[in-house]
Amino acid sequence: MTRDNEAAALAYAALQPDDIMQALEALSFRCDGRFLALNSYENRVYRVGIDDEPPIVAKFYRPARWSDAAILEEHKFARELFDNEIPVVAPQKIAGATLHHSGQFRFAVYAWHGGRAPDLDNLDLSRQLGRFIARIHRVGQTTEFRHRPTIDIDSYGVESRDYLLQQDFIPNDLWPAYESVSTQVLDGIEACFARAGAVSYLRLHGDFHPGNVLVARDQLHIVDLDDARRGPAVQDLWMFLSGDKIEQEPQLSALLEGYEQFHDFDARELHLIEALRSLRIMHYAAWIARRWQDPAFRIAFPWFDTHRYWEDHVLSLREQIALMQEPPLAWSA
Repeated sequence: MTRDNEAAALAYAALQPDDIMQALEALSFRCDGRFLALNSYENRVYRVGIDDEPPIVAKFYRPARWSDAAILEEHKFARELFDNEIPVVAPQKIAGATLHHSGQFRFAVYAWHGGRAPDLDNLDLSRQLGRFIARIHRVGQTTEFRHRPTIDIDSYGVESRDYLLQQDFIPNDLWPAYESVSTQVLDGIEACFARAGAVSYLRLHGDFHPGNVLVARDQLHIVDLDDARRGPAVQDLWMFLSGDKIEQEPQLSALLEGYEQFHDFDARELHLIEALRSLRIMHYAAWIARRWQDPAFRIAFPWFDTHRYWEDHVLSLREQIALMQEPPLAWSA
């Protein structure tokens, strides 16, 4: 880490309400002193009260994770979606810019929208989500990211596995089991991608799960494109499936019924669902490990540094090996 990044990391760890007010007031917002930390760990995100106006959301970016160019590329994508009347909450353009700097901090400002996560058993809502995801992908396929990475086996799987094996998180008695099972998981992922063949990659939301959809009455808002990357279309669909295979198949059918109203879906990508789930499980564990020195992570994930967690993690990976060997979910176009 460079000296500048070290200084930014120290400032970020000590971010205070006064820092937030100073940054926002420099953009002519009149803060009323009300702050609410929102559910975000990678970045620091706050709902901030504004005098005589609706509250706003201020997002302060973790230093050294993304370059300015990568953040601006995400902002541009979000605004493309917003301009196409897709209900994505995009960063506000203030004084001609969406990314702002205040001392060591980089931040963006968003409109505040409340709501709850979607009910995954509501198939009408699943169809609506499918339509929105398809419209995101219609925009996403028009050009490529230049500064943002791709969801792939190496970055999500191999690098995650290697990092965890090199650190001291895995208990000694479970280390051989993790080494063995993670190797088998990577082999299974490779096999799934081989069965799927040469599927298309496009710009995605990338981290599209129910927590990033806000439902308020009949309105729906899509938030947090911070993990926007290139990848197969099914990456933005599979996290809306829950339960066992019998429960997932009608959910999938509803999603794809809506999706295909606006965009064709390549059924070969169904071979990737359990592979992508396996990659997410591996990536998630390594993500927490990489952030473990951040006090916010130790508070949010106190179970991570325990023997029970790693027992369950190894078991989850074993279950994924079996799931990747099963036929994919059924769907009739």
